[in-house]
Amino acid sequence: MALARSGSSGRRVGCLVPGLIAAGVLLVVVLLLAGSYNGLVNKDSEVDRSFADLDAQLQRRNDLIPNLVGAVKGILGQEQAVFGELARARTRYSGATGDDERIAAANDISAGLGRLLAIVEAYPQLQSAQNVRDLQIQLEGTENRIAQARREYNQVTTDYNRSVRQFPRSVVAGMFGFDRRTLFQAVPGATTPPTVDFGNTSTTVPAGPTGSSTPST
Repeated sequence: MALARSGSSGRRVGCLVPGLIAAGVLLVVVLLLAGSYNGLVNKDSEVDRSFADLDAQLQRRNDLIPNLVGAVKGILGQEQAVFGELARARTRYSGATGDDERIAAANDISAGLGRLLAIVEAYPQLQSAQNVRDLQIQLEGTENRIAQARREYNQVTTDYNRSVRQFPRSVVAGMFGFDRRTLFQAVPGATTPPTVDFGNTSTTVPAGPTGSSTPST
């Protein structure tokens, strides 16, 4: 009788072993998924925080641009193409609904501002104006802060994008919609000086981000 009870107890324990193993495996999988998910949430939040810091500097630059335009517009009345590019890019930035749109608009602002400053450099009467010099100094400081914020943003974004692609986080990223984020690349040729002909009343503005050049009149 005792042997029968012992055998029955052994069979019950034997039946429990596979269930316990399955439960243990399931627990490990859940913990891995939870850890991956939480890690992606943290990295995604870090990207958002870093972009917010970058956005603050970009907004400061946007606020300075109208002052610079106002200071030089009277002397550079023929440079309407550059003024228009900057105004449209600032409007796009203000109305952007996502990070990608803001980055694209910010790059257009950088290109337009670079061309405007290059034009300013070509006019001695502007270089001697105190208010123009002060605005240039403020913009230079802001550009330095933008460059630092851009480097930090690209670092945390690259780390996040790498995590999204690595297993097992790639599985979690696909399940919960963690998409890769856009890096903020500097615009090539943004500071390319325009062709300035002092013997003519028109100035040729170099090609913008769309690849077209526009003569000012």
